[in-house]
Amino acid sequence: MSQSHKVAVVVGSLRKESWNRKIALALQKLAPASLQLSVVEIADLPFYNEDLDASPPAAWSRFRDEIRASDAVLFITPEYNRSVPAALKNALDVGSRPYGHSVWSGKPGAVISASPGQIGGFGANHHLRQSLVFLNVLMLQQPEAYLGSINKSFDDAGQLASDHTREFLSKFITAFDAWVQRVGAGGASSSGA
Repeated sequence: MSQSHKVAVVVGSLRKESWNRKIALALQKLAPASLQLSVVEIADLPFYNEDLDASPPAAWSRFRDEIRASDAVLFITPEYNRSVPAALKNALDVGSRPYGHSVWSGKPGAVISASPGQIGGFGANHHLRQSLVFLNVLMLQQPEAYLGSINKSFDDAGQLASDHTREFLSKFITAFDAWVQRVGAGGASSSGA
């Protein structure tokens, strides 16, 4: 029997009608019962500034606590200028500090990138993976997830309408579940990077 795991879903786009947020909501419906996916908000995080760590902003503490309490992390991001959005990079920085108290370290993780363009956020996906490897997130290697033409995958009500995308996301979340079950809840302690 599979153990149940809490998955923190970090959506890189702040836009209200974000395709990436729609993917996150669709995955909540497609996920096996052994994964509980919850979106962890990043829009309210002040930019990371080490001077503030002596008395961290409430939003930082809330974010760090939510990630720390999760067993795994799933990132869903658009691509901005061949990289990740600034809000997502800031979330990585906030979660990785103060030094020696990273909330990311040892957690199983995965990345999905999506774009209305054809290459599906390939650049953002790989930039994000580079940071996550440094932060000791235990990354799912396969299947890779680059969702191109994502604007054609949802109906006007924001529901997943593409059978092809639904099938791919179902396979992806099943593979992620197997990875989380294999690697284990939380992996190493949160004393890394």
